[in-house]
Amino acid sequence: MALRYYQEEAVNALFDYWQEEPGNPLIDLATGTGKSMVMATVIQRLVEGWSDMRIMVVTHVAELIEQNYLELVGIWPFAPAGIYSAGLSRRDARSQIIFAGIQTVWNKVDEICSVGRDAGGGLVVARHPVDVVLVDECHLIPKNSNTMYGKFFAAMREINPDLKIVGLTATPFRLDSGRLDEGDDRMFDHVVYTYGIGDGVRDGYLAPLSSKHTALELNTKGVGRLGGDFKQSALQAAVDKLDVTRKAVDEIVAKGADRKSWLCFCSGVEHAEHVRDEIRSRGISCETITGETPKEERRRIIEDFKAYRIRALTNNSVLTTGFNHKGVDLIAALRPTLSAALYIQMMGRGTRVLYAPGMSLETPEERRAAIAAGPKPACLVLDFAGLVDKHGPVDMVQPKEPGSGDGEVPMKVCPQDGFDKHNRPGCGEKLHASVRVCSCCGFEFDIDDSPKISATAADVPIMTTVEPEARTVSSRTFRFHEGKGDKPPSVKVTYMIGMNAINEWLCPQHSGYAKSKADRYWLAHGGQRPFPKTPLEWLERQDELAETAEIMVKPRDRYWDVVSHVVGERVERVHAPANDNRSYAERWELDDDIPF
Repeated sequence: MALRYYQEEAVNALFDYWQEEPGNPLIDLATGTGKSMVMATVIQRLVEGWSDMRIMVVTHVAELIEQNYLELVGIWPFAPAGIYSAGLSRRDARSQIIFAGIQTVWNKVDEICSVGRDAGGGLVVARHPVDVVLVDECHLIPKNSNTMYGKFFAAMREINPDLKIVGLTATPFRLDSGRLDEGDDRMFDHVVYTYGIGDGVRDGYLAPLSSKHTALELNTKGVGRLGGDFKQSALQAAVDKLDVTRKAVDEIVAKGADRKSWLCFCSGVEHAEHVRDEIRSRGISCETITGETPKEERRRIIEDFKAYRIRALTNNSVLTTGFNHKGVDLIAALRPTLSAALYIQMMGRGTRVLYAPGMSLETPEERRAAIAAGPKPACLVLDFAGLVDKHGPVDMVQPKEPGSGDGEVPMKVCPQDGFDKHNRPGCGEKLHASVRVCSCCGFEFDIDDSPKISATAADVPIMTTVEPEARTVSSRTFRFHEGKGDKPPSVKVTYMIGMNAINEWLCPQHSGYAKSKADRYWLAHGGQRPFPKTPLEWLERQDELAETAEIMVKPRDRYWDVVSHVVGERVERVHAPANDNRSYAERWELDDDIPF
């Protein structure tokens, strides 16, 4: 199977990084965009390039282990690969490539690496060390080193100090809002590639999410916190009330009348069972999956759900990862959470596409048309839990720093009782404040008088829908930009668009995503390796760069954000991911004279 353009870019970005740095990189790909294919390609290229290299792929869910293994043998049928997972009843400890469950292998490093021991139990020789570990859903790695992941990596590095760890996730931050590539205790050194939900929707590889106002809001007032999220027992006690559940199910049944596959995220095992019982009482088939559901029963329920023999499925946060069903066209969020990662993972269950049969899928426009004409034009999200209010649109989520406050999300609602200048009626869709045309019904807002409302519960858009706009660049200049406080300096890029200027900031002396953005800009514009390490070096070598012919921009208040560049005929896409809703100053912490 041919890789999609962003999958190829992600693989290349990983190897480009290793040409420059010896660290542990992170790849950020939205749910449903093919992390398994990226991993399989990386593994094949590593083993074909270094025939004696050993590789492990580690995750926590049996379905993901099997899925990742099958993806590799699908593109490389005779791959020297095996599985080490108690849940899958296999322990292929000697395979060159091992797909493993962390619960099974965390204390089996000696067996996997064939470690010899002397009579006193000391380490003698590692005959077959592992060279690279890829961690799928790596946002689930805890900070605490005294965990299964922590002990596993410590034992692996005792045998091979040069072990490389590659993370793959759709949410590069932990439950407590800390980024995986930041902090002294970070597991990963650098995000080498980002492809978000908004990118996938624009390219026609993901289905859009649609959200309508819900009359019911779950009340979490007084619920305590534990480990960065609501305390589980207190949360269930607060929301699992019969009258509340009945009202929620009434809304699900009414608004999901034309939907075929309902997935409900609940706040506990008993809550999931009570929601199931209420749905069944309306004559609708429904099952529940929890952490205690036996393996064979769980498999049967999921198979029946995917075959549309079961219309609704309730769960207690066990189907957030490792569960894929393209047909999910309604998500009922009955599980409040403070975790931005959990929010995105839940919403990602609804973004897989069902294209209309027989339609061309060659271009983004054709793919979006095939989604719109198919059985699932969008997945409806009923946000009873106030998740969008808490975290913002799903394609623009950024983790909040502890103590930073909740903030508000700028939004508006398509007017159900109004008509636009084309005599089109509104539909009540929740939209980002900057949207000019409703993505659901085509209602065109009057820019000077769009109906905005405050960010109250269940009235924030699930996705932004502003399309980037092209601007032809007449000239481009680079200037040195002094850093703020102890922050490194940057390169200020000014694009002249006729008589107007649009600015962008590049940070070759920073770390993390800021450095990655600068390096990718340099490569896309024809710059030579090694990358510039400071703004002064950038300015000295700027003659290496081709001209920017065009930029794609999105509005932010009274200013524009540059989201991609056209260099001749080539588009460089990944400088500003769609899920990054921070201002430039918030991203790079630059000087106060950056416009807002």
